[in-house]
Amino acid sequence: MEEHGAAPRRRLLKSGRISFGDGAIDCTVRNLSETGAALEVTSRAGIPEDFTLLIEADHTHVPCHVVWRKWARIGVHFVRT
Repeated sequence: MEEHGAAPRRRLLKSGRISFGDGAIDCTVRNLSETGAALEVTSRAGIPEDFTLLIEADHTHVPCHVVWRKWARIGVHFVRT
């Protein structure tokens, strides 16, 4: 698999949710680093460039910005404030 980010990512398989405005889309977090993640979705349609990633198992809520889209995967960078 091609590595898109600069930070080392660890593979995992966790349920997540892409939350934006009044909507939310289920996703699977396929890999994760301190700076971003790769998400798998059933469809990329309707997913905005900026959203909040929710990983309830870890109690994680992090703002994200999409940096790449390929097939059913989306690469995001975590937006730190």
